[in-house]
Amino acid sequence: MERRQQILAAAAELFAARGFHGVSVGDVGAACGISGPALYRHFASKDAMLAEMLVSISEELLDVGRARASTASTPVDALAALVRWHIDFALHNQALIVVQDRDWSSLPDQARERVRALQREYVELWVVSLCQVHPALDAAHGRTMAHAAFGLINSTPHSTFLEEPAMATLLEEMAAGALGLA
Repeated sequence: MERRQQILAAAAELFAARGFHGVSVGDVGAACGISGPALYRHFASKDAMLAEMLVSISEELLDVGRARASTASTPVDALAALVRWHIDFALHNQALIVVQDRDWSSLPDQARERVRALQREYVELWVVSLCQVHPALDAAHGRTMAHAAFGLINSTPHSTFLEEPAMATLLEEMAAGALGLA
């Protein structure tokens, strides 16, 4: 893992555990085995770390979601692929989900707007699939269903009581039911 990614991973864990404002640059540096001032070679500020962290996860969700949906052979397969992708992401990025939920207001304005734009595109990817699977569905209902599925899946930082394979299976079954795939 390159140093920049190591710093972001350590910062995510610390921010999730103690909140953005409860973590100093020195804390992040110590978690990475470098001095706090050495972090400034990689990031202009702690705000810049948070911005890159949340923008990059939003870009990843969208990019991988698009790729998985576009290679599916049917609308049902595309929606199922999106569900599986989001579950995989949520199970492996729990700290980032906590950080986004709790520290959203600490995100610099420009980064917040970028994250919002990426998230809207990601939601619309789901809406297109949902409307193809359920032709009578309008976009507003599709958006509501997508957000409900995200809420279910993104609850993993607070509800992961099972081993990962069992948790993934349970989330997939529940999301499939909620989205009318069952």
